[in-house]
Amino acid sequence: MALIVHKYGGTSMGSTERIRNVAKRVAKWARAGHQIVVVPSAMSGETNRLLGLAKELAPAKPDTAYSRELDMLASTGEQASSALLAIALQSEGQPSVSYAGWQVAIKTNDAFTKARIQSIDDQKVKADLNAGKVVIITGFQGVDDNGNITTLGRGGSDTSAVAVAAALKADECLIYTDVDGVYTTDPRVVPEARRLQTVSFEEMLEMASLGSKVLQIRSVEFAGKYKVPMRVLSSFTPWDIDIHEEAASGTLITFEEDEQMEQAVVSGIAFNRDEAKISVLGVPDKPGIAYQILGAVADANIEVDVIIQNLSKDGKTDFSFTVHRNDYAKTIDLLKEKVLPSLGVAEVLGDAKICKVSIVGIGMRSHVGVASKMFRALSEEGINIQMISTSEIKTSVVIDEKYMELAVRALHKAFDLDQA
Repeated sequence: MALIVHKYGGTSMGSTERIRNVAKRVAKWARAGHQIVVVPSAMSGETNRLLGLAKELAPAKPDTAYSRELDMLASTGEQASSALLAIALQSEGQPSVSYAGWQVAIKTNDAFTKARIQSIDDQKVKADLNAGKVVIITGFQGVDDNGNITTLGRGGSDTSAVAVAAALKADECLIYTDVDGVYTTDPRVVPEARRLQTVSFEEMLEMASLGSKVLQIRSVEFAGKYKVPMRVLSSFTPWDIDIHEEAASGTLITFEEDEQMEQAVVSGIAFNRDEAKISVLGVPDKPGIAYQILGAVADANIEVDVIIQNLSKDGKTDFSFTVHRNDYAKTIDLLKEKVLPSLGVAEVLGDAKICKVSIVGIGMRSHVGVASKMFRALSEEGINIQMISTSEIKTSVVIDEKYMELAVRALHKAFDLDQA
């Protein structure tokens, strides 16, 4: 008997019929003798519907009071899907109980809409599991020290599921999605993309951070920190598929780098459309300038990605960085109002029509010329590179958004990712 966490995305929970199929699948695993905890997302489109209602009443504001109410509102989507799944399981004759995050409790900090999990009390859940119940815990949410409901940000149910698996010391965390695993890139962009049987934790972490939508990056971080075995698989296979076949399907995220994985120089192409570039021109070239600019941005809870500083000329330099496109206008306003007056900088330029394309592979550690091969492939397509960022196992470029799909297809072909 194993303790297994199932996570189901919004598409998997998108209708009562799909919820019924999820219940049949979960009941199958429970009847096979496993202890099962389920972390469901809200029904597809529900979170957007709820937040849309809020925007109809008042435009989004960056203050704590408004953000608190958004979390109160958005959290109801997962509560509804969790209760519906419990009802569906009970109708299958499978004892079950659903809990909101605060009932467990999943403790977080108080960063509304972007909270981070700090601890999980597993006593109540373990007692129910030992009593033969399937336990359903709302994804995406928790509670802070003051009793306020908090949410973890988009894709937060993945993080909830892995965190619960870590707290319970689960044998495996199965992430059920509307795709059947992790691919070399998005098949909607490159039809020849292949499903990977295994992918290393490090590669998955890079892919998630670089724009792959299969898993939220914080869920992969949790898995790495607590060594939680993860598998990405489809919720749209027939629910009555043989359990052993199902348990071996999809893509396994592994902590072992076997010989086959070492041979893959590049394992995947990731891309992110949601990028915006900001350039601060004529910055005084002296110690502490980067902190003066990015410290204020960080204090506003805005994440910065690629950073470039040009060579100094006449005691001045240009400083460029990227942020999420949703934070673009906020960052521009922040710089103009709070940072530039103290620096005496003449100009801030922005471009919200850029994207980031990245190659990822643990084999890049032991192979030379990978980046140059990437740059050559882009050059042959007439694609100009605006910014470059590298690490041991990835190289990212910032390019004009209109060339994104062309770049992904060219790189997928250049690195032979369509071949097994």
